[in-house]
Amino acid sequence: MKTIPDLCRRRAELSPDAVAFEEVVSGRSVTFADMDERVGRGAAFLSARGLEPGDRVAVLCHNGTTFFELLFACARAGFVLVPLNWRLTPAELRPILADCGARLLLADEATAPLAAELEGLVPILSFAGYEDERSAVDPAPGAPPPLETDRIWYLLYTSGTTGRPKAVIQTPGMCLANAVNIQQATGMGTGDDTLNYLPLFHTAGINLHALPLFIAGGTSRIIPKFEPGAVFDLIDRGQLSLFFGVPAVYQALSLHPAFGTADLTSVLHWGCGGAPISEPMLRAFAARGVTVCNGMGMTETGPTLFLMDPAHAAEKIGSVGKPQILAEVRIVDFRDEDVAPGEAGELLFRGPGITPGYFNQPEATARAFAPGGWLRSGDVGRQDADGYYYVVDRIKDMFISGGENVYPAEVEIVLHAHPAVLEAAVLGVADPVWGEVGHAVILLRPGAAATVEEIRAHARASLAGYKVPRHITLVEDFPRTAAGKIQKHVLRTLVAGDRG
Repeated sequence: MKTIPDLCRRRAELSPDAVAFEEVVSGRSVTFADMDERVGRGAAFLSARGLEPGDRVAVLCHNGTTFFELLFACARAGFVLVPLNWRLTPAELRPILADCGARLLLADEATAPLAAELEGLVPILSFAGYEDERSAVDPAPGAPPPLETDRIWYLLYTSGTTGRPKAVIQTPGMCLANAVNIQQATGMGTGDDTLNYLPLFHTAGINLHALPLFIAGGTSRIIPKFEPGAVFDLIDRGQLSLFFGVPAVYQALSLHPAFGTADLTSVLHWGCGGAPISEPMLRAFAARGVTVCNGMGMTETGPTLFLMDPAHAAEKIGSVGKPQILAEVRIVDFRDEDVAPGEAGELLFRGPGITPGYFNQPEATARAFAPGGWLRSGDVGRQDADGYYYVVDRIKDMFISGGENVYPAEVEIVLHAHPAVLEAAVLGVADPVWGEVGHAVILLRPGAAATVEEIRAHARASLAGYKVPRHITLVEDFPRTAAGKIQKHVLRTLVAGDRG
C-alpha cells in the first residue's frame, strides 16, 4: 500500500460531530469536524511561512489538543513534526535542533521560558500566536492529498545516555499498522474513551492510545500530566473505557486512597508497557477485579508488538502475550540463527509497523537491522509451548558473575515478591573476585520496613547464590524517564559509592 487517505479528513467525514479530544481541566472539546477545519488552516498557515515539504517543525508542549492539530497539519502539508522533550535543558535541546534542522519551533505557555533559552537557533512561535494567526488563514480548497505510507511524518528522539542524539523515523504506514495492532488487542472503537497524559515526545503519548483511537472515532480526554485523582474521577464519571500506563503509573494508582473503593468496572481494557510490571502489582489489581494486560513495544516498532490477551493474563503472569496481527517475531542466537523452542535469544521484529531507520544516520540504521529487514531489539526473549512470549531482559543489562549469566529482571521478580518491597532495580557492578556481582536498589512500600539482611535472605531462598545481590541500597525514589522507566544509567552513578 503506497498511500492512504488523509486520516483527519476521512475521520471528519465519517463522524463530524463526535468529540475527538476533550481537555479535562478546561472542559474545552474539539469535534472531528473542528479538528479537520483547524488542521486545514494550520497546514495553510505553516506553508505561508515559507516552509517546504520535508522541512522540520519542532514543538515544545505539555499535553493538549494543539499538539495533535500540529501533528495532522504537518501530515497534510508534508512537513515533519519533531516533538521535543521539555524535561531537557537548553544545552541538551540545542544539538537536537541542530540534528533535525528545524525551521520553526512552536511552544506552549508552560514551555515558553525553556523555548526562550533557544532564541537565535530557530524562529519561535507561541501556541497563542499560532492559534491567532492560523484562524485568519483560509485552508487550501479541495480534498487534501493522500499520505504516502513511507514518508517521514514525525521524528521521536530516543533517550540515549551518550553520543549523538538519534531520531526514530515515524511514518503514516507505521501509524496505520499500530492502529490495527492495538485495535486487535483492545477492541477499541467509536464508543471508547481513553486518557492522554503520557508525554507527547514519547511514542506512548501519541500512540497509546490517542492516535489509533482518533482513527477509530473515539474520544481522548487530555490532562497536562498524570494525576491519580484525575484518573479515578474520570472512572467514577464513566468517561474512561481504555487505559494505558507504565508500571510507575499503576504503582501510583495502587497507592491512592480511592484504589480500594472505586468501581473500576467501567474501564474495559487496562494495558501496561514501557517496563515489566511486577507480579505483586498485577495481583493487587486482580484483587480489585482488574486484569492488567502487559505488553511490549519500542519507539522503533510504532510501538505495539505484543499485548497480553485478558483471557490468559492470570495464568501467564510475566508474559507480554503473542505478536499482534501485523507483527513478525523471531528469536535468534548470536549467529542470527533461530533458537530451539523454549530457548532464550534476541528478539527480532519485522512488519509494516517497523521504522525505516534513524533520521540522517545511515550507519546507525544499518546496525539496527539484521539480514532480511529484521529489526534488532536488544532484548532477550523466549516463547513458551503455548506461543506466549516473555521478555527476559535487555542484552546490555545482563552481567556475568563467576562465569554465569545473570539477568537482572529475573532477580527483580524475586525481590518484588518480598512483602515490604514496592520496586526493585538490579545492576551488575564490578567485583575483584567474581568479575561482576549484583547491586540491588530497593524502594520499600509506604510504612513497610525491612533490613538489607532480610531482603538478601528472601532472595537466597529462591535464587542460586551467584544471582543473589551482593550489595543492596534502600532509596526513597528512583530516577525515571518522562515515561516512568527507571534510569539505570543514572542509578549506577548514584549508588557507585554504596557497596553495602
